[in-house]
Amino acid sequence: MRRVSKIAAAGVVSAALALTATACGSSTTSDSGSKDGGTTSSSAGGGGKTKGAGIAFDVGGRGDHSFNDSAARGLDKADSELNLDSKDQTAANGETESDRVQRLESLAAAGYNPVVAVGYTYGTSVTTVAKKYPNTTFGLVDSVVDAPNVDSMVFATEQSSYLAGVAAALKTKTGKVGFIGGVQNTLIGTFDAGFAQGVKDTKPSVQLTREYLYKTDPRGFNDATSAAAKAQGMLDKGVDVIYTAAGLSGDGSIQKVAGKSGAWAIGVDSDQFQDPALSKYKNSILTSAIKNVDVAVYDLIVSVKKDNKPKVGTNTYNLANNGVSLATSGGFITDVQSQIDAAKQKIVSGQIKVSSTP
Repeated sequence: MRRVSKIAAAGVVSAALALTATACGSSTTSDSGSKDGGTTSSSAGGGGKTKGAGIAFDVGGRGDHSFNDSAARGLDKADSELNLDSKDQTAANGETESDRVQRLESLAAAGYNPVVAVGYTYGTSVTTVAKKYPNTTFGLVDSVVDAPNVDSMVFATEQSSYLAGVAAALKTKTGKVGFIGGVQNTLIGTFDAGFAQGVKDTKPSVQLTREYLYKTDPRGFNDATSAAAKAQGMLDKGVDVIYTAAGLSGDGSIQKVAGKSGAWAIGVDSDQFQDPALSKYKNSILTSAIKNVDVAVYDLIVSVKKDNKPKVGTNTYNLANNGVSLATSGGFITDVQSQIDAAKQKIVSGQIKVSSTP
């Protein structure tokens, strides 16, 4: 095995094409064998294919148009290129730690390698299961586990969120912008902090309203109704740009924004303007703060299945190596792109230090 402390830029560029794929182009088909009640999927057919990766999605799973779909693109790209037969399962609202352990163990015991856990809620379960399966490589998104067979994939989401804040401050007409977080925790705090700093540094007079769907419950990433209500409340108070970091819940926010003339939504994790499921609302999606989970997942699978040199350790994805970015789809930020690019260069050079705590 090889241990790396930071991903090389070339690794990100090599997999960047994964961003152009969509979850609707999945190479997998669903079945209903999940013991935890979530959806279980495996590659269609499987004839002549090598057993591939096992992936445990967070709540929302495939079709969340955001976080999980980004991971799914990386899995599907690797399956297609390497002729693999992979399997995925999805977490359910209200599940326990034992449910998560069971999910990871079932994938590892079945011989899937690597096994990728999508989301910080899997941190403890990865720690437990990785010890029991030392010959299996595990991937963990958005949290760190210090073990010799774990690839901890962490993203500088505060940096891409800062750029989203720059865009919001420059595009608001009312001087009021909003942030909606799915769960009020350390991870979502990085989105909140970066966005707030980007707004303030760009135009201090702009007012920022912050709202969270839940304090600790992960269902905050799977509750579009609650997000819609929060967004409507902001719109009623004159907020005309809303950035939502809440996974599938963000659909509700985007839909409400699309119903308000002159208002803008900012997407998260995936380029939501490009998502076919959101095409009805795409002209209201100003931009998206992208987190290239697909790149991290793809690179891990390739390291195990093709290179035979599993990537482990803590790997950081940031603006400098294109691990996070701000989408330009739709051309809605073209008029302010020079200011956004200038802010990006200052972050990369270290001139601007972006806070990761609100």
